[in-house]
Amino acid sequence: MSALLNYKQEGQGQTVVLIHGLFGSFSNLGLLARDLSQDHSVISIDLRNHGLSFHTDVHDYPSMAQDVVDLLTHLNVQSALVIGHSMGGKVAMKVADIAPQLVKQLMVLDIAPVAYDTNRHENVFSGLQAVIAEQPTNRQQAMTILAQHIEIDGVRQFLSKSLFNNDGKMDWRFNVGSLLRNYTNIIGWEEITPTGIPTLFIKGGDSDYLMPEHQPAVKRQFNNAKAHIIANTGHWLHAEKPAEVLRVIRKHISS
Repeated sequence: MSALLNYKQEGQGQTVVLIHGLFGSFSNLGLLARDLSQDHSVISIDLRNHGLSFHTDVHDYPSMAQDVVDLLTHLNVQSALVIGHSMGGKVAMKVADIAPQLVKQLMVLDIAPVAYDTNRHENVFSGLQAVIAEQPTNRQQAMTILAQHIEIDGVRQFLSKSLFNNDGKMDWRFNVGSLLRNYTNIIGWEEITPTGIPTLFIKGGDSDYLMPEHQPAVKRQFNNAKAHIIANTGHWLHAEKPAEVLRVIRKHISS
């Protein structure tokens, strides 16, 4: 068995597993964790090559899903509600594929079970690599470097959560080299065996990650899927509209 993922467990009750997206860490879904941990046992995880989890050259969905299964096995979790955002949503869907007995319900935030063909992160990778190359000594310098590549302040703020001081220079918690080399795996997808696990796809109304044309792919792989759109919000729906996202999640947990 490989190294275990870094995780945080809080609360008691039915287990909920929260899985963040690309360039994130378990704190990204912290608003959801705080609320759900009032009456559930919430396990928030750092995926491989992210947060405080191990770094490795391999970064694909079968491996990431197996990491989650290994952790749940280690924690003696018999059955969980698994919630994932973006890349984490694909990991969640793959967990349901390789260990269906562990997944009682699945909730996928703003991602489709398809291979995407556009690189949406070119500017992000340029910014991350510039910070590595220029070795800034404080957070402000790092943010200035990022701003030369990434114009949206919210994206810069999100990335900055993974900055840390590594022997006097600012560095990234995530493994930039491995994520860049494995980017085709990250945007890719191998269709899974159809599953009857109750699955809810939650879409940000203004986001173009989960679109009507993805419906056939959803239906082929998920026999028991529903969708819910949260209006006036983008890809980061859980950060932009946490109360609405939580309402939808809680409604479906209880149904």
